[in-house]
Amino acid sequence: MDRTKAALLVCAEKIKRRAVTSGRYVATEACRRAKNGEEFLAAIEKETGLRLETIPSSEEAELTLAGCLPLLDPAIPYALTFDVGGGSAEILWVRLRQERSPEVVGLISLPCGVVTMTERYGEPEITAERYRAMVSDVEAMLRPFDQQYEISAAIARGEVQMLGTAGTVTTIAGVHMKLPRYNRAVVDGAWLDFEALGAISRMLVTSDFAERAAHACIGQGRAELVVAGCGILEAVCSTWRAGRLRVADRGVREGILLALSGAANRGGIAPVGQ
Repeated sequence: MDRTKAALLVCAEKIKRRAVTSGRYVATEACRRAKNGEEFLAAIEKETGLRLETIPSSEEAELTLAGCLPLLDPAIPYALTFDVGGGSAEILWVRLRQERSPEVVGLISLPCGVVTMTERYGEPEITAERYRAMVSDVEAMLRPFDQQYEISAAIARGEVQMLGTAGTVTTIAGVHMKLPRYNRAVVDGAWLDFEALGAISRMLVTSDFAERAAHACIGQGRAELVVAGCGILEAVCSTWRAGRLRVADRGVREGILLALSGAANRGGIAPVGQ
């Protein structure tokens, strides 16, 4: 909580310095789950002047889709997108329609973000045995969603593109590219084959903390959490064998910016069931 307050004080100063007149500030899974989430946001507003709102997982997922939409190929009828955050993972099954806004056919929000899974399986670190258990547990959580929408069958027919966003997949992409420092312009929109993705994941999982931290795209801040991220990603890729995925360094933030600019009103996202 103290680290979040410190970071948001920096954000608030930047917002003030740039004379922002229109903005939206949101909180996601951590504040959705925390018993003191609203109390915490009230303290944030008092100390920083920023009024944050906790958005539901469905809105988080749809904002992510809106932000990532330019990276999807409209000629492929379906998209499977996933966003692995700190507290949760949001997965969307999307129908892409020519000259119409995409339809979110189904979505699921799982309590398996990189922080929550590190806390659950890392005591004090994620061993090889606990890593395998974590992958198996996430696969079990994904299976009903796959069966409900027959996603694997659509993948087998070549009708599906996969897209992953947030820190784990962008970090693995940066490591795979051997970047001397993380470069959003290079990573965003890149393609990752599952074979390369699996090789990088295995390397990171079998490395110790210092070895993981030595990678320029990981560092001290992500070295502890990236193993859980690899486990979640392995479960996603073993459940849905599309062979490759597109990497997105974009999401909720870009979705909010589009909405604020009015772009969403010209071609928004159809909510689930509509």
